[in-house]
Amino acid sequence: MKTIQMTMDESLIKEVDKIAKLSGKTRSAFTREALIKAIQDIKEEDLEKKQIEGYKKNPVKIGEFSDWESEQVWVN
Repeated sequence: MKTIQMTMDESLIKEVDKIAKLSGKTRSAFTREALIKAIQDIKEEDLEKKQIEGYKKNPVKIGEFSDWESEQVWVN
């Protein structure tokens, strides 16, 4: 790992320290995990946008997935 320096508002540092302590993590571990989660969320949002755009450009046709209807099992 590499050590970096970051600038944050004092109130954010206090909140991070509070949450990190409650979760039993260091400030660095908490921040690292938060950044990883934020990156994953952004990538997921991007994929969802691409999927929506794809369906807008090529909408599902009537009956396109009807072959699978008999395979579905609906349990009460």
